[in-house]
Amino acid sequence: MEETKIVYGTEDLLTSLCNSVTRVLGIATQTKVHYSAMVQRITKVGLKPDIGCFVLFDGGFTGLVVLNFAAETAMEIYSRYMLHMGMPKSELASSHTSDEVANILGELMNQIVGDFTGKVRRELQTNITQNQPKMLVLNKQVMLSVDTPLDRPEMRRVSFYTEKSNVFYLELAIDRTEFVRLYEFDANETPDPDALLAFEQENQAQAAEAVPVQTEAEDNDELLKSLGM
Repeated sequence: MEETKIVYGTEDLLTSLCNSVTRVLGIATQTKVHYSAMVQRITKVGLKPDIGCFVLFDGGFTGLVVLNFAAETAMEIYSRYMLHMGMPKSELASSHTSDEVANILGELMNQIVGDFTGKVRRELQTNITQNQPKMLVLNKQVMLSVDTPLDRPEMRRVSFYTEKSNVFYLELAIDRTEFVRLYEFDANETPDPDALLAFEQENQAQAAEAVPVQTEAEDNDELLKSLGM
């Protein structure tokens, strides 16, 4: 009797990515973050006010991940994270436009995509690499073109909700792809979440020391250049 092959497609990849978002943010902020059971099919991905973050990845398949935060959502995640790390409330940044807020969100996004790429290696037996997350404080929407790196792009948007019911959005643009399991195998055990978080925090702290502060104009130029525009 012919064995039914297991197919792993775009929605499965999206679900895995969404689970990485809730897992990493849940550990970092010690709060519950959840996402909508409904996903949107979209035709463009973009950075939206007030803070937009994006990461490109390549390898076994190519894609672009975007997280868009309203000011209130950004401040909730930032403050919960910093308080959990032991910073006094009096020393927290007071505005979402602070470089510290953008840096923390970028660090968390790096951990999210790192968690996702680890699962891809273990569960799909392929490898993808990510670039350094880029963050922009925005007062208007910026559309991202992904036509160049993606041959047959599929795009999705998912709504996420924080413990205080603030909303943020994940957008994914990915090459249309399917993974078919040819035979049974055992995926490696998932690393300890606390160890993963500590490792990523150390890496980000070292990277942050070497990253110069950029103006908004320089950030926009870098963004467009990185997208081939």
